[in-house]
Amino acid sequence: MKGRIHSLESFGTVDGPGTRFVVFVQGCPMRCAYCHNPDTWPMKGGTMMEPEEIYAQFKRNEGFYKNGGITVTGGEPLMQVDFLIDLFTLAKKDHVHTCIDSSGIAFKPDNAPFIEKLDKLMELTDLVMLDIKHIDPVKHKELTSQPNDGILAFAEYLDKKHVDMWIRHVVVPGITDDDEYLFKLGYFIGHLSNLKALDVLPYHTMGKVKYEKLGIPYKLEGVPAMDKDKVIEKKQVILNGIRKRREELA
Repeated sequence: MKGRIHSLESFGTVDGPGTRFVVFVQGCPMRCAYCHNPDTWPMKGGTMMEPEEIYAQFKRNEGFYKNGGITVTGGEPLMQVDFLIDLFTLAKKDHVHTCIDSSGIAFKPDNAPFIEKLDKLMELTDLVMLDIKHIDPVKHKELTSQPNDGILAFAEYLDKKHVDMWIRHVVVPGITDDDEYLFKLGYFIGHLSNLKALDVLPYHTMGKVKYEKLGIPYKLEGVPAMDKDKVIEKKQVILNGIRKRREELA
């Protein structure tokens, strides 16, 4: 099954543990206001590539990835489950660590054929990096143009499947930095036994130039980059929510 690929990166250091070979897929239904890859949104476009072709590129520099592996990001990887199954099947034959960086938006718990494929994919997946944009359903839709119920359900699904999960959350001034919602985010993820890491990332404006080139209005015009020192404080609020939930479950 060919994948619709936006680009490949041979030396990723922020896409999972160790040094990673990173596959950026084309196509995403989310419209996150702070997305720095709007060029990956269209479902058409990109380059059609065979899993074997991509894996061959990984193998050429396999020595660089001995403490890392392969990460598929996007775009939204779970829009191309069949391709991921084929690519990760190749990787697991060589015991390569596999990671998916996903928003979870493609998760459809009532779609039996999709879940059957997803179950198979999860057997081949070592880690999912799940981006939770906002814990509040109304504010999530304002921020991304999509609901978050399926995303939160995907986190629960990963827990039941015992797939290791890293949570990622971008802190945007005046939008996702409210302590009430950050605590609620922590409280939600606090009961998930598969939670292995929490990455709280500062919003930046480096992607703005892409919007200008593509002729797309930048929704966060005028919003400043997040103070990195403040991010440490905001992460602590999420950790407090996690701690509260775990105390209640103890």
